[in-house]
Amino acid sequence: MAERRRVDYSVHRDVMHKETVDNVFNPIHNTTTVREKVQKSVSCSGPRAKKCLVGSVPVVSWLPRYSFRENILGDIISGISVGIMHLPQGMAYAILASVPAVYGLYSSFYPVLVYFIFGTSKHISVGTYAVMSVMIGGVTERLAPDSAFSVFDNVTGEAIINTTLRDVERVKVAAAVTFLSGIFQVLLGLVQFGFVVMYLSEPLVRGYTTGAAIHVIVSQLKYTFGISPTRFSGPLALIYTVLEICSLLPKTNLGTLVVSAVSIVCLILAKELNAYLGKRLPVPIPVELLGIVVATVVSWQVDLNGRYGIDVVGGIPSGLQPPALPKVSLFSQVIGDAFAISVVGYGLAISLGRIFALKYGYKVDSNQELIAFGLSNTFGGIFQCFAISCSMSRSMVQVSTGGRSQVAGALSAVVILVITMWIGQLFEDLPKAMLAAIIYVNLQGIMKQFMDIPALWRSNRIDMVACLCPLLSHHSILNNLFSYFRPTYSLLGQIPDTDIYRPLNSYEQVKKVPDVVVFRSSATLYFANAEMYQEALGRKVLVCSPPLQQVESDGAEMKDVAVIDVEPEQDPSLPRAIVLDLSPVNFLDTVGVKTLKNIKNDYEEIGIKVVLTGCLPGVLHDLQTGGFFNDKVTKCCVFSSIHDAVLHCQCHCGTETTYF
Repeated sequence: MAERRRVDYSVHRDVMHKETVDNVFNPIHNTTTVREKVQKSVSCSGPRAKKCLVGSVPVVSWLPRYSFRENILGDIISGISVGIMHLPQGMAYAILASVPAVYGLYSSFYPVLVYFIFGTSKHISVGTYAVMSVMIGGVTERLAPDSAFSVFDNVTGEAIINTTLRDVERVKVAAAVTFLSGIFQVLLGLVQFGFVVMYLSEPLVRGYTTGAAIHVIVSQLKYTFGISPTRFSGPLALIYTVLEICSLLPKTNLGTLVVSAVSIVCLILAKELNAYLGKRLPVPIPVELLGIVVATVVSWQVDLNGRYGIDVVGGIPSGLQPPALPKVSLFSQVIGDAFAISVVGYGLAISLGRIFALKYGYKVDSNQELIAFGLSNTFGGIFQCFAISCSMSRSMVQVSTGGRSQVAGALSAVVILVITMWIGQLFEDLPKAMLAAIIYVNLQGIMKQFMDIPALWRSNRIDMVACLCPLLSHHSILNNLFSYFRPTYSLLGQIPDTDIYRPLNSYEQVKKVPDVVVFRSSATLYFANAEMYQEALGRKVLVCSPPLQQVESDGAEMKDVAVIDVEPEQDPSLPRAIVLDLSPVNFLDTVGVKTLKNIKNDYEEIGIKVVLTGCLPGVLHDLQTGGFFNDKVTKCCVFSSIHDAVLHCQCHCGTETTYF
């Protein structure tokens, strides 16, 4: 390590209390009245109306600027690849939702087209998802149980299930809860409730999805073993279901079990081969599509249903269903489920959308996403779809095959339309055990999240509790809403001839530190405000650089994006260093530590030094256990006071330093 230059300084000034500071340095008072703020918020003008239209219907903004030459080939390949994945996943997740398989294809068509018009994420694949399907399945089976459609067969003398009437009623229930969840999402989006996603911590979401995955697996065991367990409800329903399945194992259909085992092994081996050859193939091998094609052909040739009693998908009508208003009388019975589905579906989608947006340099509007998913579910409910979100596996394929915009999603919907109109009937002999195998294999990634528990135990045990017990976090959500609703972010400046630093907009005499940005948040840094912290820092840093430029990326308009050209020598208009004042921070969770790591890495890549100051012992411990420090990032970047950090940065950057 290069020899560090030692800087000594001493401070000579009068001791000043708050009244002295106010009298000497003239505080700045905000004179804007509440009435003026309200008038400004409700005023309307031509440019503001245009901005509102573009914000509400994003396709109006980006589609006219779409670059066919640069994007269309990648979007076509991506759209076809994702459309092929929609077929097996849509049918499998329809079984999870306890509705006929064809309704999974409808749910992969109508909502995707609506999102194409109103969505802001370029890379997520909207459509069916396992967690949403199992939540819908819980509602449909509760309100339309098998027992309600049991009829006496005079020939056999046994009770049988009228599956036709049962499925019709379950489709009505699924459509009603989907329609109502869409209404909730639209209303929440209109009142700017998109910020609620900030209060869903990463461990909480991961813990919830892992728990849901366990329910999904248990719900599919009946198709794996060819048995018909009784449905249970209540807090211990999962345990009762497992016990019921264990008691029915002697009645296992061996043919179904063989099909399940062979399907799972083949899918896993094929996916591993896909991963091994991933870099050598232009597009991934459509493993799931090949699987259902082979399974259907074998089932048809051998007559698995007739000879061995293996349950198959059954009739798949061709064409699309006409629109129909949901059954309003069901709303009162599904209102709680609809609200839960609306929040969970949005939370999963926006979390994934923000990951891709951060990676590829654009912004996802959280409130507009609420409206987009709300309209997708509302229209979907009218066309007998069930609630949708987004799929990680399909989204990764969409990105890896060259998808660069929402056009890829629209093209995947066209693929599903072709399948629904002309090809769907060919899969009537597909064994349901194959669909269950697809679900099991796709849940591998979620089940690996169990490995989060030992990692969180070592780094942050509060996050581990939130991961293990999502219900315990409801209290913390209320505390977050009241205590940390909207933090204040400030640029600090120096009071002349002192080592005192105050917000630049608080006193007339406060001066900005040359070449150094001193940044402070009024609240602690944790999962709920981590993204706001990062965005606010970016805005404050831009105060020190030239005005924002309007640029185009991938043929779509992107506003308020700072373009920084990295030259051999740093742009002199940019700050040389950033001092993060963490004195208001009393703890850091795993998301907070990750945010600070990203800030330090991202800014230092473009030549802007980042240091920390004001860290409490607990915060230093969180940084240590969270992996912030390593061989390259040591505690030499942490200072005891803002003035120490500023002097270090000025010395490091070669800026003229004033000693007091």
